[in-house]
Amino acid sequence: MGEERKGFFARLKEGLAKTRENIVRGIDSVFSGFSAIDDDFYEELEEILIMGDIGVNATAAIVGRLKEQVRERHIKEPAECKELLIESIKEQMRVDETAYDFEKEQSVIMVIGVNGVGKTTSVGKLAGKLKDNGRKVLIAAADTFRAAAGEQLAEWARRADVPMIGGKEGADPASVVYDAVCAAKARDVDVLLIDTAGRLHNKKNLMEELRKMNRIIDREYPDAHRENLIVLDGTTGQNALVQAREFGQVADLTGIILTKMDGTAKGGIAVAIQSQLHVPVKYIGIGETIEDLQKFHSDEFVNALFDIREG
Repeated sequence: MGEERKGFFARLKEGLAKTRENIVRGIDSVFSGFSAIDDDFYEELEEILIMGDIGVNATAAIVGRLKEQVRERHIKEPAECKELLIESIKEQMRVDETAYDFEKEQSVIMVIGVNGVGKTTSVGKLAGKLKDNGRKVLIAAADTFRAAAGEQLAEWARRADVPMIGGKEGADPASVVYDAVCAAKARDVDVLLIDTAGRLHNKKNLMEELRKMNRIIDREYPDAHRENLIVLDGTTGQNALVQAREFGQVADLTGIILTKMDGTAKGGIAVAIQSQLHVPVKYIGIGETIEDLQKFHSDEFVNALFDIREG
């Protein structure tokens, strides 16, 4: 693991301390409090996982797999289950390597989500990361509702040394997308990153606008690899799941950027979202700098959560 990732892992571990107290302490008490693996044992375990925001779906899958392995291996001691449980959680969250194909191809990444989740910041950080990897990046500022959004994004674009299109308050977001797509093609850009307005999921017209932007990209740039990444705030727990479902109705979600994972007791939501929506967590954010947004690794996340030292 490189130095940057090592530092990130350490911060992630620290950031997940509250979640750890919320979930791991409870799990440990089940393992030490039961002398036999019986229905009560499994029930107690299920309850702790669900209370820890891991969600009903993921919990059922994790515990189901655990039961299978306990049977197959004739395990009798609850304490011996812990490794298996950890492995089962990792398995539940694995992200396919193909999830990051867009980093190597000519792609359009639309970044969506409600206000206040760290969307514009995530666009800026992602632009910086891709640029550092030698990609030619263009940012489109299609969040034209919030006065500060364009300025905030322009600041990130400057930091990442990446050109930006749009950002005028009150401009038509769809026309910003159209201009950006034309520019991306003309300049032979590798990745076009689009920041969108923080749509409140009850605003029909805003959702309609999202569809319109998608249609423009479909029509004008049919060969581009498409990503719709939704930014979710880890501190909002189950609410993040609701938001993802709402957005999933108008945009084909391809990945999740989970932000504010430092200091949340609801970090288990990362497991729930992946399992319920079948959309992978692709990036995880724990702070303010460009290095604080990293690719999501299930092993690393679960090891950080359970405070297991990385090999």
